[in-house]
Amino acid sequence: MQHFGKISEEQKLDGLDEEESKRYMHHYNFPGFSVGEAKTSRGAGRREIGHGALAEKALIPVLPSKEDFPYAIRVVSEVLGSNGSTSQASVCGSSLALMDAGVPIKKPVAGISTGLFTNEDGKSTMVTDIQGLEDFFGEMDFKVAGTKDGITAIQVDIKNDGLSYEIIEEAFERTLKARKMIIDDIMNKAIANPREHVSEYAPKIEKVQISVDKIRDLIGTGGKNINKIIEETGVEIDIQETGLVLVYGQEQENMDKAISMIKILTKEFKVGEIVEGVVTNISKFGAFVDLGIREGLVHISKIVNRRINTVDEVLKVGDYVKAKIIEIDDQGKIALDMRNIEE
Repeated sequence: MQHFGKISEEQKLDGLDEEESKRYMHHYNFPGFSVGEAKTSRGAGRREIGHGALAEKALIPVLPSKEDFPYAIRVVSEVLGSNGSTSQASVCGSSLALMDAGVPIKKPVAGISTGLFTNEDGKSTMVTDIQGLEDFFGEMDFKVAGTKDGITAIQVDIKNDGLSYEIIEEAFERTLKARKMIIDDIMNKAIANPREHVSEYAPKIEKVQISVDKIRDLIGTGGKNINKIIEETGVEIDIQETGLVLVYGQEQENMDKAISMIKILTKEFKVGEIVEGVVTNISKFGAFVDLGIREGLVHISKIVNRRINTVDEVLKVGDYVKAKIIEIDDQGKIALDMRNIEE
């Protein structure tokens, strides 16, 4: 089972150092009934946390970058029956689930475990894909996850005094052969490549890059501007420190409207540019024109090519006008000139 969310919904990690986060979360559930036990569920235990972390680590190297796939991803593995390495089974299941959900992972990942037995004569025998009894009576549980080309995660539990180089080498050879078989003969027959599109139930994403200096304009005083966009369009918006704006929604029409509003709010005005707007206020010295995010001022002397005594001889509130930007001061105030503008 997989879930997609906004990047801002990635998990925050508390620690002694700076706050960290992770966008890929794997939750591994191992209920008692999966091994024939009758017990209450009291939340995640050591096994669930450890196995979940191992399977999570195995998939991280093949995930697309945050820039290419700006989703927070949560995968839940529910163990219904256990007689072997369920952590490695969850690696395979997670890989299949991600591809089925349309996550463009680089390559499928599989996991397998090997065990070790030593008889009274000191001769060791290795087995692949150990079952519950073999895990209990064996001396080693050597878990390896990865693609057909390389390893992404390892966990080794031993009950003896150590492993020789030859045993480690054989374990790697066995797990590589097993991973190739699992991927080629089982996983690829179910789904060989990620689906081209994410599920219709996942939020759509559009990206807009704005200047870092414009983040303040987009948010507005007390969040006025950003909240207005969200209220009018029903979308969700994430703003990154780099100026990347992520717009999440279900209806493309509403997302397009939100993007249009974002572009207006963050527009970079330039001297000499012809702009359009609505007269919002009239004073003795000129008229104020709403340009979308900022107002421009047309001085009374720059409205028409003749002398007028009052602005309202020519303009009234609500008039739609065109003007040229003739100056932008250090505070961002815009001076306009309506004269000699071609219709």
